[in-house]
Amino acid sequence: MQLFISPGACSLAPHIALLEIGADFEAVKVDLATRKTDAGDNFLMVNSSGKVPALVLDSGQILTENPAILLYVADQSPLSGLAPSEGSLERYQFLSRLNFLSSEFHKAFVPLFAPGTSDDLKAAAAVSVQNHLSLLEKELTGRDYYAGNAFSVADIYLFVMLGWTRYVGIDMSGYPALGAYSGKIGQRPAVGAAFKAEGLD
Repeated sequence: MQLFISPGACSLAPHIALLEIGADFEAVKVDLATRKTDAGDNFLMVNSSGKVPALVLDSGQILTENPAILLYVADQSPLSGLAPSEGSLERYQFLSRLNFLSSEFHKAFVPLFAPGTSDDLKAAAAVSVQNHLSLLEKELTGRDYYAGNAFSVADIYLFVMLGWTRYVGIDMSGYPALGAYSGKIGQRPAVGAAFKAEGLD
């Protein structure tokens, strides 16, 4: 398999997940400004939207979008417990969490990273992110994991986005539960390995 990534972007989540299950894959870095890989290949031939992540399976088929890729990775190693079993109510509750992370929390960060965003839009986006952080702080107070009672790919995705706060100037000192949560997940060997591979350590 090939996972197309941009260091520190949301593609860090499936990168960590693939390492968690011990998958055999190649991480291919993409310059999002030029849409070229390190080898000079045109990433648009892999994903016409030009966005990471994209996962090219051994069959040549391509998956895009984090919820789909993360679930696929989890399902390749059912014993890892990275997602609830298919058909269970917990699976649908888990999908709800993944979709929130993708469509609400992730989306709230976008204006803060987009070039040319006005100061007013950035300020509004920061408020939106902080509102989500406040809700997540309440949810994770007294809990070890975001979705259910075990570590999952939802935790990986949330961990990656919580890390973005330091790049966009959001003070996390008012969210102690989230700080403790991130610290715990950051100690996992797969996280360290992915950070090293992406040049983030």
